[in-house]
Amino acid sequence: MKPSRDVSRLIEIMAALRTPRTGCPWDLEQTFATIAPYTIEEAYEVADAIQRGDLHDLCEELGDLLLQVVFHARMAEEAGVFDFGAVVEAITAKMIRRHPHVFADEDGATVARVQDAWARIKAEEKAAKAARHAAEGRPPAATGLLDDVGAGMPGLTRAVKLQVKAGTVGFDWNDPKAVIAKIREELDEIEVEIDAPSPSPARQRDELGDVLFAVANLARHLAIDPEAALRGTNEKFRRRFAHIERRLGERGLTPAQASLDEMEAIWVEAKGL
Repeated sequence: MKPSRDVSRLIEIMAALRTPRTGCPWDLEQTFATIAPYTIEEAYEVADAIQRGDLHDLCEELGDLLLQVVFHARMAEEAGVFDFGAVVEAITAKMIRRHPHVFADEDGATVARVQDAWARIKAEEKAAKAARHAAEGRPPAATGLLDDVGAGMPGLTRAVKLQVKAGTVGFDWNDPKAVIAKIREELDEIEVEIDAPSPSPARQRDELGDVLFAVANLARHLAIDPEAALRGTNEKFRRRFAHIERRLGERGLTPAQASLDEMEAIWVEAKGL
């Protein structure tokens, strides 16, 4: 089987990998649940390639992400639920439906009007989904304002999305400094839990979650993606720690052999580079 620019070849390859007796044992034993973590990981690999500005890697990582879609679609086809074509049809229908200013006879599109139309159309889709569930005898979907914010996304990203949704009905601060005050309040509360006579790991976890939620809120008010900010800091930490390793290596030492004071001095040096 040869490579191809046609997505149908990728679908054929996945079908071959999932064919009993002749396919790949690893691919055959996978389920939606076991593949889901890989799907998330591949999405992060795409984001990493973009952040690094490596378009060659981006092409490869997008292929890996597409493979995840094909994998899930193949398992769904085997279960008789839907196939890859249905996935494509569903997203094309959604994009056409949500862009009447491009694909229908609506004129005078502005960013504000497009956003309003997008929100209205999503609300209509939500109502239609609820009606479909009722007609099929399925339990009604939750209808609260925040219920459609997916629980599977990264915590900081979900925190921001929950806050944005709540903000649409006025449940929000209008000043970033008020959020900073909230962060200080939450830090005080976790300090109380740390100093408690009988510290509770569960309460400490809850208070730490409150701190992180407030930090995500500050990022939102500053129009900063908290996940991107943290990825940047993670890379900065990795780079500076690598400098510590190099400088210690010049002395014939490893970090495990050095004192904290020695490493801290090199860390300060790394910050100035």
